[in-house]
Amino acid sequence: MATEEKGETSAFKPVDLDNILVEEVGQFGKYQIVTLLLAAFPVIFSAFASGEYIFTTARINTRCLIPECDGSDPEFSPKWVLNAIPASGNTFDGCERFGNLTTPPVVPEGECPASLFDTSRTQTCDSYVYENQLSVVYDFDMACDEWRRSQIGSIRTIGTLLVLPITGYISDRWGRRVALTINAFNTGWIGLVRSFVNSYEWFLTLEVLESSVGAGAYSSCYILVTELVGPRYRVIAGATISTLFALGQVILGFIAWGVPAWRPLTQVLYAPQILVVSYFWILSESVRWLMSKGRYEESEQILKKVAKANKKELSEKSLQALRDTAEAERTAEKPKEPWLVFLVFKSRVILSRCMVSPIWWITNTLVYYGMNINSVNMSGNGYLNYVAVAAIEIPGYWTAILLLDRIGRKPVLICAYWLCAACQFAFAFMPEGNDGLQLALYLFGKYCIAIVMTSVYVYTAELYPTKYRHNLFAFSSMVGRLGSITAPLTPSLASEVWEPFPSVLFGSFALLSGALIFTTPETLGTKLPDTFEDAEQLGKTKPNT
Repeated sequence: MATEEKGETSAFKPVDLDNILVEEVGQFGKYQIVTLLLAAFPVIFSAFASGEYIFTTARINTRCLIPECDGSDPEFSPKWVLNAIPASGNTFDGCERFGNLTTPPVVPEGECPASLFDTSRTQTCDSYVYENQLSVVYDFDMACDEWRRSQIGSIRTIGTLLVLPITGYISDRWGRRVALTINAFNTGWIGLVRSFVNSYEWFLTLEVLESSVGAGAYSSCYILVTELVGPRYRVIAGATISTLFALGQVILGFIAWGVPAWRPLTQVLYAPQILVVSYFWILSESVRWLMSKGRYEESEQILKKVAKANKKELSEKSLQALRDTAEAERTAEKPKEPWLVFLVFKSRVILSRCMVSPIWWITNTLVYYGMNINSVNMSGNGYLNYVAVAAIEIPGYWTAILLLDRIGRKPVLICAYWLCAACQFAFAFMPEGNDGLQLALYLFGKYCIAIVMTSVYVYTAELYPTKYRHNLFAFSSMVGRLGSITAPLTPSLASEVWEPFPSVLFGSFALLSGALIFTTPETLGTKLPDTFEDAEQLGKTKPNT
């Protein structure tokens, strides 16, 4: 009798997919490689969408329009400019001009002498002359309104606070493939519509709408790919996805350099994204997700496709186990599932992780996007600066690959966070005149945060159970968007509060996040947990070797 009860109970347990991948159909064969290559396009497109505002809303040098001197087609930097506008460093002020005299002298037409102006006082511009017309700053006449300009990046990111839980729900309810295609299609068509608007308010509205219903494509790709590969290749798959995102940023920098005007640039970047809707028919659903939903017949068909593509064979024992479990799922009375929030609060272990991991993500997005945004304002070619800061991420991601499966997730994360913090503090307090060393610290800090980005994606996914992985993963990432909301404001904080403030802020969060890694378990060599109980046992049982 005891044996029968034990057999009945075991029949309700899902088949161990990791064992099937490792022992039978292959952990990372042709099928997984093709899926990864298909996922590359939505990931690269996600990089376009996340970074295009850096160029489409870029600052434009301005000066005051001088009615006394400027004609119908004013030159940006005429010879007389310093007669009418105060100097600022090696150039002239972009937002103020010298005051008007009560009784201006009569001067010959075409001349603009200093005697026309009261150089003892300045006044703000009534209207502006722009150096170029490449960004929305010109179209929406934002000139010296730095707050409205930087607000676009911050408010756009607010949309990702909505998209991540929505995408997580769609992904865990209807599948990873559905979440991916919906997000990519929404990003494409809304981005195209935005390229035609003629008002700041509509531009801002569509930025928020696009991110609210389309910015979840990256996380959908990440989950889909990492759930398909075996334990030994999860880190490689995750780092490859991150590398593709960095490659997308590099491509973005070159495209923006070649197509600098914001309307055609937006159209070039977004039009191809509409095609990703075809993935609904091209990609197969995540086997792990199908099994978590009790859809074992579909899982069997996909696993057979995986085995055939990888030139492997799914054993009759595994096929029978899938069929037996499917039959048991159909006949078993399914208890009503409690709300996920209740499940989290019932588990002190999972609740603790849900409190700690969002802080890691806030740090990641704050430092990562903050450094990207500030790169275009550094001296030199802004497009090439952006490309360099994006490209340095790639060796960071592959450093994570080399180390994560050798020394563990926790040592890599702690060291990378704390090295990043050291770079930020050193950069903040370094004396002026050390441009070469400052650039080296800037790039090394970005290299360290790239190691963190790959590692924390892998690590966070491994801390939560399959059935609720995307929801809980999305929660951490959603709260983490507080960092990317703040990042576009850091240049203004530097100029209005304290110049080293952004770097000190970045360093402080990195220092705290490294310390918080000590509160969570090592996941090196463990199987992805399928249930809350499995997740709670992480760190308490001996890892699989």
